[in-house]
Amino acid sequence: MDKRLLVLALGMFALGTDTFVVAGVLPQIAHSFNVDIAIAGQLTTVYAIAYALLAPTVAAVAGNVPRKQLMLAALIVFVLSNLATAMAPTFAIALISRAFAGLGAAMYAPTATGTGATIVAPERRGHAIAIIVAGLTAATALGSPIGTVLGGLNDWRWTMYFVSAIGVAAGLGIGGLLHHVPLPPKIALRDRLAPLRDARVGWTLLTTYLGMAGNFLVYVYFSVVFDRVLVNAFIFGALLVVWGVSGTVTNVVLSRVLDRVSPTKLMFAVLAVQAIDMAFLPWTSASVWSAALAIAVWGATGWGIQGPQQFRLVNIAPSIAPVLLGLNTAATYLGVTTAGILGAVGIHLMGAHYLSFLSVGVFVLAIFTSYMAGRRIDARHTAASAIASQPVRA
Repeated sequence: MDKRLLVLALGMFALGTDTFVVAGVLPQIAHSFNVDIAIAGQLTTVYAIAYALLAPTVAAVAGNVPRKQLMLAALIVFVLSNLATAMAPTFAIALISRAFAGLGAAMYAPTATGTGATIVAPERRGHAIAIIVAGLTAATALGSPIGTVLGGLNDWRWTMYFVSAIGVAAGLGIGGLLHHVPLPPKIALRDRLAPLRDARVGWTLLTTYLGMAGNFLVYVYFSVVFDRVLVNAFIFGALLVVWGVSGTVTNVVLSRVLDRVSPTKLMFAVLAVQAIDMAFLPWTSASVWSAALAIAVWGATGWGIQGPQQFRLVNIAPSIAPVLLGLNTAATYLGVTTAGILGAVGIHLMGAHYLSFLSVGVFVLAIFTSYMAGRRIDARHTAASAIASQPVRA
């Protein structure tokens, strides 16, 4: 295993813990600031929208900054912002600090993923991307559950201190183990958005947006969707471990097969299974054992989205892989933003236990957009192969 990929994945682990742990302590945060739980859920929304909007912008502005220095700066912003959240005296200040945490994440994630895709041989790109994404899923299996239990046993602010400590560890690892990384060519923001005119890229990003919106509709409000079985912090943490471990296993499997199996087929499989799983969640979430099974399927399929999607984008245009991955990051967190808002509305209109029905509709749309992306990608590949096979005339 390339140690450089593990270092990059460690940074993603820190970001992932921060992204997912808020859902685990949402009731405590709501009580601490005396706000409704749907309002407290907007801490995730603010983080996500800052992440989504700033990822392509930062990538354009910081195009000439050495990759190692940029990732270290990102983690400094990230750590300080989480400390600010932990010490926030009011909900408004907590919201502002979450926006800055999103900035740190926007600086780090596309830089790390793009670096991983460029420091390995072309035939190993799928493997590299899956390993880095596994840092996020490992956060759901370890970081988020530990943070949730800490918050449940003590105070939610200790959860944010815990996240900050992981960020410090990631920074030390990158500083000590990741050596020189070549700079990619600097690309202006206008040129970074130009790939959106390519239908292959547009349909792929739309699939990421819908897939992550459907996935996080339930996750952001995990504590109220599964309130019938969350009798203590340890069960809460254990169910989050199930979600994260199943996702981590998925990414380990994908790291071995992604270079050989059609991403379109993989996407259809994970989205279809996830839609079925969400359709039965109002009933499976009522018992701890059926909830654990449903959460395992949800984690495996939910984390099966990112690997194939990033693999698609890198192979559409390897020369601008960091650009496309930055746009994919933006699509991901726009999806999380939509999930936070749509979920808040859904809770008030239909109740938390039936929130997953909204996810089913979103996943059906994602199946359609993924199919359209696959058609466009295959058509362009077929046309390019036909041109390459034509004999050269003297």
